Amino acid sequence: MNQDPMGYGRQRRGGGLRIWVLVAFAAYGAYYYFSNRTVDPYTGEKVLIDKNMDASQESAMGLQAYREILSQERPVDPNSQIAQQIRGIATRLIDKVDEVERDLAAERGVQPQNFAAGFEWAVNVIQSDQANAFALPGGKMAVYTGLVPVAQNADGMAVVMGHEIAHALMRHGAQRMSRGKLEQIGQMAGAASGMDAGTLQTVMQAYGVTSALPYARGHESQADEVGLMLAAAACFDPREAVPLWQRMEQLSGGQSPPEFASTHPSAETRIKNLEALMPKALAFREKYCSGNAAR
Repeated sequence: MNQDPMGYGRQRRGGGLRIWVLVAFAAYGAYYYFSNRTVDPYTGEKVLIDKNMDASQESAMGLQAYREILSQERPVDPNSQIAQQIRGIATRLIDKVDEVERDLAAERGVQPQNFAAGFEWAVNVIQSDQANAFALPGGKMAVYTGLVPVAQNADGMAVVMGHEIAHALMRHGAQRMSRGKLEQIGQMAGAASGMDAGTLQTVMQAYGVTSALPYARGHESQADEVGLMLAAAACFDPREAVPLWQRMEQLSGGQSPPEFASTHPSAETRIKNLEALMPKALAFREKYCSGNAAR
């Protein structure tokens, strides 16, 4: 009989087509992943960064975001004492970028890339109760005045600013954008496979807890390490990092989400990691500041 009253043949054909669509998406995802891997000179690890995105594009996006933020916020007088102090800290940190990259790259057995050579650094202090700071691709930075009493001193402020600078140096923003493209490919594959919206949402939530959030926490830990070395090489006291994060934890009032559900490591994890890095940071400080200990 040639009749197919139950439509089984059509289902088989449709199922076969979906399989081929999945194979195509998987092949493209694998191609994108392996063709856009590059070595991070700060960690020695291979990371995903879209090769179509160069320094000028990242800097342009950073500048656009910076202008939007400054149009909505209230920068303090650049000639004020606090603005001058913050710029002074930034200058000392930036002056050590190439040396710290060279040292860390040599430690990992890779070559420095000097990606930040074309950065046009600028820093503003923004009037706000937020205890926060940021550095964008291209070197545009801001420190919120609410951070000043938490940092308490130049050493604590240098630890935070070094951390933010490290995010820009290590191209964490570009890495997140590239990973986001890979995630979109996965979502499209799920939709093409006939997966219903509820199941797809459950899969993405599981992916977030098991992969995306640990990935984000990894970036934070990397920035902690590189930022600490920057602060130490710039002759700030890296030991201030521990009491700084203790104060940050007190500021949160215990309201931080559990680590597994957060993009950031817990204060306890952060302090433990920083304590483990302290001998290395002090060695950096000794190397660069032994003749300038009073600075």
